[in-house]
Amino acid sequence: MAKDVDLSSKEWTDLIFEGKNKEFGAYALRQASDRRHNLAVIYVIAGLALILICAWLYGMYKADKERAENERIAELIASIEQQQFEELQAELDIPEEEENQMEQEEEIPEPEEEEALAEEILNTEKFTEFLVQKDEDVKEEVKSADEVKDTSTALGSVNFDQGTDDLNIVREHKNEVIVEDKAPVVEETKVFTSVEQMPQFPGGEAELLKWISTHIKYPAIAMENNVQGKVVVQFVVTRDGSIGEVKIARGKDPDLDKEAMRVVKTLPKFIPGKMNGQAVNVWYTLPINFKLQGV
Repeated sequence: MAKDVDLSSKEWTDLIFEGKNKEFGAYALRQASDRRHNLAVIYVIAGLALILICAWLYGMYKADKERAENERIAELIASIEQQQFEELQAELDIPEEEENQMEQEEEIPEPEEEEALAEEILNTEKFTEFLVQKDEDVKEEVKSADEVKDTSTALGSVNFDQGTDDLNIVREHKNEVIVEDKAPVVEETKVFTSVEQMPQFPGGEAELLKWISTHIKYPAIAMENNVQGKVVVQFVVTRDGSIGEVKIARGKDPDLDKEAMRVVKTLPKFIPGKMNGQAVNVWYTLPINFKLQGV
């Protein structure tokens, strides 16, 4: 029978207070106990639901904020890289005036121009004819420009019996302009943010992340204080693939920043970046995420 009794029912309350003073107050409290218990359960459930909803909303807000910050950094880096790339292209482009000058140099003078040039030389220069004679008979004979024109004396030639007309040689000679196509020389000390072939870790990004996760050490102080987050490191991959300057682009905590810089400085050599087939210095951006398990 005891198993069938509902301790919160009105019948059980009347049975307990049978023959007793029901105006004392205990009877009223006993009757309302069931309602109070139900309200308490509802309040606890509502409180827990409110806490969970607030935590979920805060997590969503934090994730959106971090995503917006990452997008802003990515846009900033892309803008800087695009600007640097445009500046580099402007430096490598040959000005139009220089191209026209090169085309003019490549033009071969016409025969009439060569004749005019030879005639101008005859009118403005003094020439000496060298004859193969005995030493005591050698005399310098200076002829004027008119005499040179009127006679068949060869211009600047060595005569033994009959001289050769050097003017014909001048006419047959073609001016040749050799234009060497050289790749633009890149300054060894210049550091680029964007190049044709970006630096690469041996084995690719997967091997780079694996190497970082293997060699990085979570700072003890940051671990005790439950400090975690993303640190963005920028460093220079030099012409020979070694690590040059290292700096923090976006920090999280002094201890985390210091550890991120330490592990980056110990990275092995990269495959260097290239511009126009030449190895160059390039900025490399690497985000490192510090996260505690179970937090």
